[in-house]
Amino acid sequence: MMNIGTNYKNGGSYMRRVIDAPSTYIQGPGEIKKLAEHYRSIGEGEVLLIMDRFVHDAYRDAAAESFEKEEISWKEEVFTGECCEQEITRLAGLAENCGAVFGIGGGKVQDTAKAAGHYSGKPVILVPTAVSTDAPCSRIAVLYREDGTFDRYLSLKRNPDLIILDTEIIAHAPVRLFTAGMGDAISTYYEAFACRRNGAVTRAGGSVSIAAEALAKACLDTVLAYGEQARKDVENRLCTEAVENIVEANTYLSGIGFESGGLACAHALHNGLALLPELSSVMHGEKVAFCTLVQMVLEGRPEEEISKIRGFCRKVGLPVSLEDMHAGEIPEHRLFEAAARSCSPEETMRNIGRDVEPEEVVRVMKRLSK
Repeated sequence: MMNIGTNYKNGGSYMRRVIDAPSTYIQGPGEIKKLAEHYRSIGEGEVLLIMDRFVHDAYRDAAAESFEKEEISWKEEVFTGECCEQEITRLAGLAENCGAVFGIGGGKVQDTAKAAGHYSGKPVILVPTAVSTDAPCSRIAVLYREDGTFDRYLSLKRNPDLIILDTEIIAHAPVRLFTAGMGDAISTYYEAFACRRNGAVTRAGGSVSIAAEALAKACLDTVLAYGEQARKDVENRLCTEAVENIVEANTYLSGIGFESGGLACAHALHNGLALLPELSSVMHGEKVAFCTLVQMVLEGRPEEEISKIRGFCRKVGLPVSLEDMHAGEIPEHRLFEAAARSCSPEETMRNIGRDVEPEEVVRVMKRLSK
């Protein structure tokens, strides 16, 4: 473990605190009709709109009306391919004479817009239509190959310039996406706490700041306080205060919290489990929720605290066992392979402050699944 006192006297790198965040974050009902108005605050000239097919069919006219009203020209591209180098290069070329790149839709559309803006040097404006992960605020894009297999993480020059969430759209998205975002958000505090306690370096390139940990704690508190009601409201397609609170927690509080607060066991184990084809239909946040419980056990947290998080997950429909993810029949040797990946040097398992062996991870996963 890092000797904090010695490093402080020597001006160690742990003193460097970095917070990455989008320049501006806006959320509220009806914001899809104000895209051009918000764009004027950061740029001018024609814009490139990248939309997935569903968004184009459902919300294209509302977005277009916004730009017509402000007399801003636009060109649109319907995203039907993959967030891969070839598609990104094509879109970056289209963006060269534009004032900004908009990514309107799901995660792959957003990452494609981030990467196209990165390579073209243009501002990036993201309009998520669901809050299933905390990725919109981050300075990372996940790239895939043309066949859909994972390629690499692309580190960007900066975070997106503007995030706009229309919470009426979010409230009409599938409830499973909304719930998965809460699973991702729950991990934020536990991983940031581990990183701060153990002097880990975050994805932002520094140690955990007071602000990052405070945002991570606010994220957890908000999800636990409003998550159950918000889920019910989204089931009824209602945009309520509870929904607004969870949208902010899933997106902004968790997004800043993970990037500037750090990752530990929960996301390391997620990456290991992602190697199992049987879990390909389990969403990122669903796996992370279960992996957060594993981290809590590995850290030796009180049983009462673990039961509280487990109980919340059950109430909102997040998995708390391998069986919940339809993974109960996976042979132990293959669980070991996933656990071994999570404990590898390139992962963040070490940020819980001690060495963890794959055998221990498998034991905890199976213990939680009894």
